[in-house]
Amino acid sequence: MTDTPAIPARPRPFRPATTEPALVKWSLIGLCLAVLTVLLFAPLYAVFDEALRRGWAFALASLSEPDAQSAIRLTLLVAAITVPLNAAFGIAAAWAITKFDWRGKAWVITFIDLPFSISPVVAGLLFILMFGANSALGMWLVANGLPVVFAVPGIVLATMFITFPFVARELIPVMLEQGRAEEEAALTLGASGWRTFLTVTLPNIRWALLYGVLLCNARAMGEFGAVAVVSGKIRGQTTTMPLMIEMFYNEYLSVAAFTMAGVLALLALVTLTLKSALEWRYADQLAATHRH
Repeated sequence: MTDTPAIPARPRPFRPATTEPALVKWSLIGLCLAVLTVLLFAPLYAVFDEALRRGWAFALASLSEPDAQSAIRLTLLVAAITVPLNAAFGIAAAWAITKFDWRGKAWVITFIDLPFSISPVVAGLLFILMFGANSALGMWLVANGLPVVFAVPGIVLATMFITFPFVARELIPVMLEQGRAEEEAALTLGASGWRTFLTVTLPNIRWALLYGVLLCNARAMGEFGAVAVVSGKIRGQTTTMPLMIEMFYNEYLSVAAFTMAGVLALLALVTLTLKSALEWRYADQLAATHRH
């Protein structure tokens, strides 16, 4: 009796895991575009349409008001102070967490994430309790001509508290993935600590640092809750652009409010454009960094 030859199984057609029917693909694309239209494109269009409803001349005239000029200057000043300080803190924190082993490191990472979980209004109240006129420290500062609450220093402190996790949280995963081998090799070859940082560490983290700085800058310019609590909303002195937008809108100065909102949106778009341009210009170097 001869053995019956086995019938080979019919091979199944190859289907990559990411291949989906055209209906599914275009449905997902349409859903994404619809969400972006409702949440992003339509509001942006409404802001600029309302700002220019009475023409360019009227919109520009509303920005020339002393209160508007003061709000723009204060917003840029706060961002110019906050972003470099938070960048320095983020680099130092990421370096300490990723390059050294020490007890309590997990707690430090938790505390860095704390501003993400605390309401900005609560953060503002914390600074009121610490530096307000009812506290001993606040009374001493006011008596010596160094007020913090209802002054520019309070706005800077509140903005720094809200934005300081952004740079550190971008740098820590990148520096953990890269490890310590390159820095240790540079130190073994005789490089100083600063030279090692500038020639080895900084080139490897520059893109993560850029992303963190851009996120920090965008949040610093747009922060409302904590700043509204500590600033006192003194016109011409402690009103940033978000606060001025609210004040204009509550006073039924809709063109001025939406024009100021348009300027704030343009600043965010400029930041995004700069980020995209740098990514396009240095795409090869960015890809090499990710491969590394």
